[in-house]
Amino acid sequence: MAQKPSIPKGTRDFGPQEMSRRNYIFNTIREVYSLYGFEQIETPAMENLSTLMGKYGEEGDKLLFKILNSGDFLRGITTDDLANGATGHLAAQLCEKGLRYDLTVPFARYVVQHREELALPFRRYQIQPVWRADRPQKGRYREFYQCDADVVGSDSLLCEVELMQIIDTVFQHFGIRVCIKINNRKILSGIAEMIGEADKIVDITVAIDKLDKIGLDAVNEELREDGISEEAIQKLQPIINLSGSNAQKIQTMREVLAGSEVGQKGIDEVEFVLSKLSTLHSELELDLTLARGLNYYTGCIFEVKALDVEIGSITGGGRYDNLTGIFGMPGLSGVGISFGADRIYDVLNQLNLYPEAVTTATQVLFINFGEKETDYSLPILSALRKQGIRCEIYPDASKMKKQMQYANQKGIPFVIMTGETEMQAGKVMLKNMTSGEQQLVSPEDIAASINS
Repeated sequence: MAQKPSIPKGTRDFGPQEMSRRNYIFNTIREVYSLYGFEQIETPAMENLSTLMGKYGEEGDKLLFKILNSGDFLRGITTDDLANGATGHLAAQLCEKGLRYDLTVPFARYVVQHREELALPFRRYQIQPVWRADRPQKGRYREFYQCDADVVGSDSLLCEVELMQIIDTVFQHFGIRVCIKINNRKILSGIAEMIGEADKIVDITVAIDKLDKIGLDAVNEELREDGISEEAIQKLQPIINLSGSNAQKIQTMREVLAGSEVGQKGIDEVEFVLSKLSTLHSELELDLTLARGLNYYTGCIFEVKALDVEIGSITGGGRYDNLTGIFGMPGLSGVGISFGADRIYDVLNQLNLYPEAVTTATQVLFINFGEKETDYSLPILSALRKQGIRCEIYPDASKMKKQMQYANQKGIPFVIMTGETEMQAGKVMLKNMTSGEQQLVSPEDIAASINS
């Protein structure tokens, strides 16, 4: 017996009902982005590795899926190269391309490549899959969709304000209660200065960004392993554990970072954004442990947590002032967010928050009694589709029981039967599959009866 096929760990198949739900997510986010004046683009699934490498930090580089060169990819590789096991050196020779890790770096490449075509500030959104060679676990996949929105070509903090409003609007539409967490990389740089480890800012942010996942003791141990002094680690503890209202945290950090110009600027930026978002429906929290462990963030950073489901971040983002400079265009600032569609899908499933219409593809099934009845039904099907009613006719004149089982299996809420009596009267028999109620209606009244 042939072995049953499978798919790689960290990937998933999605059936018709699942795709209906996913499209509801994508369409909701797409509509909100459009309301705020964002335009859609797409970029290739694979990029040159020279575009991707070095943009996500050392840990991110390890998670890039690399693609072997076409043809004789071992050409030029010696037996000594293979025997020495110099993985990094071999990868550089064997692979020129890789699958995109996120949508932000490809977007920066797009902006630089198409700069002459763009009106700045450029507001783009992008909904496409990304790939990460991560260890699969609950809520973490190797292939998943991101739904990004970015504004590039403006330093204004109103961009951050609008992105927070977009997050709030999207999760209101979904009915998911969330907490939007905000911090600023300048504050983190100020903290690194204050504890005497300014040159270790990357190690510090990577470590404290794992606080929710591995706990305080493990974070402190990682800091020690990265060469952070014990004195600096102890100075960091009160900041990591700082509590109180947003205003209280800001006041405390102004005092703590009194000697740091960059830290004070970060506090000013956070305070401005928070002051403009007093009407949000979502919780908004200044979280000084939020670090977003990607090297390209330079200002405000954001992360969104679902309040009613145990799962990782479902949205994130931040300001990146220097990203396009990596591709030869310095001085072009950007800020963006990314909705994790796969995690949002899991949250909506767990909380059962999908509208009923989303989970039902076909609204009406026409029973097939034979050729004459089919000829009578086809014009009615066409008319209903023009009215936006999703309907189908069973393709074979099978037994009535089999056709009804098909309707039940697919969760089709209405069935239409047209026999000799109905055709002579110029009507159809409409059956509600939930209540079992049947009514004789004219073809012109079917849509109204279904919608009511």
